[in-house]
Amino acid sequence: MQFGQIRQSSALHPGKILLLIIIYALLWFGTLNYRHLIPSDEGRYAEIAREMLVTGDWVTPRYNGYKYFEKPPLQAWATAATFQVFGIGEWQARLWTALTGFLTILIVGFTGTRIYNARAGWLASVVLASSPMWIIGGHLNSLDMGLSSFLVAALCSLLLAQTSHNQNSCRNWMWACWAFMALATLSKGVIGAAIPAMVFIAYSLSTWDWKIWSRLRLFSGSILFLAITAPWFVLVAQRNPEFLEFFFIHEHLQRFTQDAHSRTGPIYYFAPLLLIGLLPWVLQIPGAIAQAWNERRREFSAGWLLVCWFLVIFAFFSVSHSKLPGYIIPVFPALALIIGNRLDRLLGHSNTMALPWKIQTLGFALLGCVGFFFLDAIGRQARPDEIEAYAQYTYWIIAALVALVSCSAFAAWQTQRNGIQSIVSFACGFFLCTIIAGTGHETLGRAVSGIDLVERVKASIPPKVNFYSVRLLDHTVPFYLGRTMIMVESPDELEFGVNQEPELWMPTLNAFIERWQEDQTAYALMVPEQFDALKAQNLPMQEVDRDSRRVIVKHPDAPKLTQ
Repeated sequence: MQFGQIRQSSALHPGKILLLIIIYALLWFGTLNYRHLIPSDEGRYAEIAREMLVTGDWVTPRYNGYKYFEKPPLQAWATAATFQVFGIGEWQARLWTALTGFLTILIVGFTGTRIYNARAGWLASVVLASSPMWIIGGHLNSLDMGLSSFLVAALCSLLLAQTSHNQNSCRNWMWACWAFMALATLSKGVIGAAIPAMVFIAYSLSTWDWKIWSRLRLFSGSILFLAITAPWFVLVAQRNPEFLEFFFIHEHLQRFTQDAHSRTGPIYYFAPLLLIGLLPWVLQIPGAIAQAWNERRREFSAGWLLVCWFLVIFAFFSVSHSKLPGYIIPVFPALALIIGNRLDRLLGHSNTMALPWKIQTLGFALLGCVGFFFLDAIGRQARPDEIEAYAQYTYWIIAALVALVSCSAFAAWQTQRNGIQSIVSFACGFFLCTIIAGTGHETLGRAVSGIDLVERVKASIPPKVNFYSVRLLDHTVPFYLGRTMIMVESPDELEFGVNQEPELWMPTLNAFIERWQEDQTAYALMVPEQFDALKAQNLPMQEVDRDSRRVIVKHPDAPKLTQ
């Protein structure tokens, strides 16, 4: 980022910017290891990477010992490599998402500096760095952040290419765009190329600009794209002939056109997520879009392409038959760029913000104060064994609200004194509020993770015994135990894998009961209700340990022989 330009235009010293970035990085990465992994994504993708490292098979992903072709392996590769270097653990499992999310904030700032100006670029980074959904996404071990980061890197490369006045620079940035689309494809599938294509078509139609297609390096870019993506797809298809039909038909076409994955939702499903995910900056969206529309022209318009990016992704997933919160994460960096440009215009040359901004900051300070009156609602849905955990979480929420209220009030006070510091203070409040509330979730998530149960029993379980998972797919216990489990009757999302290798599972509960009678050294994991039902059938089982959600059992200890 061009710090000299920032100094001239913003009244914020480059040294202060660097200090803020360092503090932000420490908080961003320093909280990765505080929480244990929670179901389902965090445990699933950590375990896939662990199994990849243990088996040495970097081509065929497996989950709980079964073939798992729902997603490509880029994040599993990165996490397995992290495990290899730093050991297996929580922060190692989250490092890839945290790193890609953090670097995207810097990329957005760099891009905003190049296509607008240095102050707009800095403000775009501030907006994204304080967006609650981006912060949460960067601290969860899920595929959505990696995909979003590479998609946004492709978008930024495209913007830099099309606004460059140097032919070599334009060519290199376009090649970077194709490379990032390839990495997005290896992160989560063909959506990594489909989204940029849909956005560019929408942009061309809305501006009626078709000459731009001649500047996309379609031929050389496609070769680069295939050179990066094709090797894994070819290798995995050669080793697993069933891969192509499952991956491209079931996991892509059916996912978005049918209800097969049971992830449906109303067409407005993503509207509240957008509002919450960009909460501090929601009021700036209409003005930012209007500004981009007014700046739209027949030659390339970076602002309007960013608006098309937001609208196309939001509309596509809104009409899709598969909906999950993380699907719209790629829209936030695009919105951050146009909002950063909007805030830069509002600051003008006076470096002050007008009355509407002061009302907004005071409004959020007041909203934070109102939150204190609803603290008793936090534990209202708690189960009997969770009451204490919810009571502890209340203190984290209090700390989060204090940060929000104090920073928002300070931002209101700074409105006429130093506009950019007012914006940064406001952003700090939301970053601290989100990071505190998210980190404190450990008080609730610890029980869900099963770590306490595993720590009590792990040392007593022999290394080479069969471990059955009875009508249950637990997404965290296999990772913490460091072993896979034999599925019984209900394979859940592993249905494809067990169908490919039916000899590796028990298709019915009766088959398990029969095997259990013979397998005298076996262990099993099940929910408490299932344990009670099997005990009622006089199945020989000895409880090893339990928590509120799961029970681990083994065969009763053999009686000692007497003389």
